[in-house]
Amino acid sequence: MLQTVWVSSPGRWTLREPACHRGGKQTRWKCRFVRTVIQHPCQRHDTKCPGKVRMLKKIQICLCFFFVSGILYEISLLSSCFFPYVPMSKHFLTPEQVLNLGKSIIFLETTERLEPPPLVSCSVESAARIYQDRPIILFMKGLTNDTALDLNSSYAAFSLLSSMKNVFIFPLQMEIVFQETPLLQWYNEVVPEQEKNWVHVSSDASRLALIWKYGGIYMDTDVISIRPIPEESFLAAQKSRFSSNGIFGFPAHHKFIWDCMENFVLKYNGNIWGNQGPFLMTRMLKTICNLTDFKGTEDHRCQNISFLNPQRFYPIPYPAWGRYYQVWDKSPNFNHSYALHLWNFMNHNRKAVVAGSNTLAEKLYKAYCPTTYEDLIQNAELRDFTHSEDVA
Repeated sequence: MLQTVWVSSPGRWTLREPACHRGGKQTRWKCRFVRTVIQHPCQRHDTKCPGKVRMLKKIQICLCFFFVSGILYEISLLSSCFFPYVPMSKHFLTPEQVLNLGKSIIFLETTERLEPPPLVSCSVESAARIYQDRPIILFMKGLTNDTALDLNSSYAAFSLLSSMKNVFIFPLQMEIVFQETPLLQWYNEVVPEQEKNWVHVSSDASRLALIWKYGGIYMDTDVISIRPIPEESFLAAQKSRFSSNGIFGFPAHHKFIWDCMENFVLKYNGNIWGNQGPFLMTRMLKTICNLTDFKGTEDHRCQNISFLNPQRFYPIPYPAWGRYYQVWDKSPNFNHSYALHLWNFMNHNRKAVVAGSNTLAEKLYKAYCPTTYEDLIQNAELRDFTHSEDVA
């Protein structure tokens, strides 16, 4: 509640304590949402006084109108993200406006491809369904401001994701992302064409910068969300005493993420896969925590960071990644998991979800990204079948 008012005096405006005298008694003036414009009492025979009063009343009305309009505009921005009944287009929102809403779920595509494959679409859709009150953002390096408006009619997955109320797809502009971080100097000096693992290294750097600037949760594009993560500051254990960087969450400007960015530059070696990713997170966590083996399904906590049990995201470890594409006699319930990492980096043979195969992955698609399953898998196979019949 504001406790001050603007008071007019001849030739100037001043701010003073909101008190006046009436009948010898002091009366307090209070303003709740706008600063009230008042003037000194009129002189008894001042013929110009009524005109001044009307003018000041008009000023008051104008101030109130602009203030209320501003509030309604801000509400409309928030509502367009989180309340589907407000018909405001997402195309008018910038990445900064969406990220500044806080608690975003962030995905990155650091290749040049413009058509998200079904697994990427499933990851984004599942997050949008689990976190319906949070913005889900997919940054794509191959996307530019010039091509953004043309993709709805060109790519099925892009159109599918764009139609979801809380999903936003933006170009990934690293030169902007790295500004005001320790990573900017590294980015300006590195030569991507000479980097062996540039797609992964640039992704490792971008996720750190975005989470440090805006906060929220980062997820790899092969992570299927199955229930909300109850933690705000967390790392995901891939196994005992070893952290992944495929999913993590922190509030904005958290010291741990800043320290990770500084170490990223200090210990940079792009020739070693994972040196800027899971190995970075692990060595930084070890500087502040005494890591021990997990027992059962408990989580560990060090200072203000939760180190989450491997069961939370990696119930199927990477040596057994192929089990996601196998038929199970009895499917696991994943009761101790918040999301599932499908280890797409290990999928060199490009195993895919096939309609009617009854694999574990197909069941996950049906349960957590049903629109992706129907539009990109079932309908695609139906179109391929129809096309082959026409050719024959």
